[in-house]
Amino acid sequence: MVETGENQLHIECQSLKDLPDIAQKIIDFSGENKVIAFEGQLGAGKTTLIKRICVALGVIDNIASPSFSIINEYIDGNNEQVYHFDFYRIKDQEEAMNIGTEEYFYSGYVCLIEWPLKVEDILPEAYTFVKIEVTGPESRTFHLKKHDGKA
Repeated sequence: MVETGENQLHIECQSLKDLPDIAQKIIDFSGENKVIAFEGQLGAGKTTLIKRICVALGVIDNIASPSFSIINEYIDGNNEQVYHFDFYRIKDQEEAMNIGTEEYFYSGYVCLIEWPLKVEDILPEAYTFVKIEVTGPESRTFHLKKHDGKA
């Protein structure tokens, strides 16, 4: 079941086999927003979903969680950069700023961010927020909200 609104989308997922379709829906919903932020409890499937999004974008590199490196860089099917961030281990936003995250966020390339609330104050005005709600062993509800930067 999918419920839509102008700047919101809710997607019910019953099985991991649905993830390729959900990944494409997230890409389509995000539209011009190149920054997509993923929030959810540990084990909710943030990295798994990001891997499916990368595949949908044509990434052929090995897609892995950047838990220790904070950022991984991939090349998509259009030969453009895709940046994958995992801010779980950062101490504060200053640490994120010191690695140049704002340059990545405003690069015009796709940025996929795990644990975005740790860097909330430096996210760009326009981005898509994906909240992953665990509803069962394989089932999830994805709550998408588009932030367009307009007041």
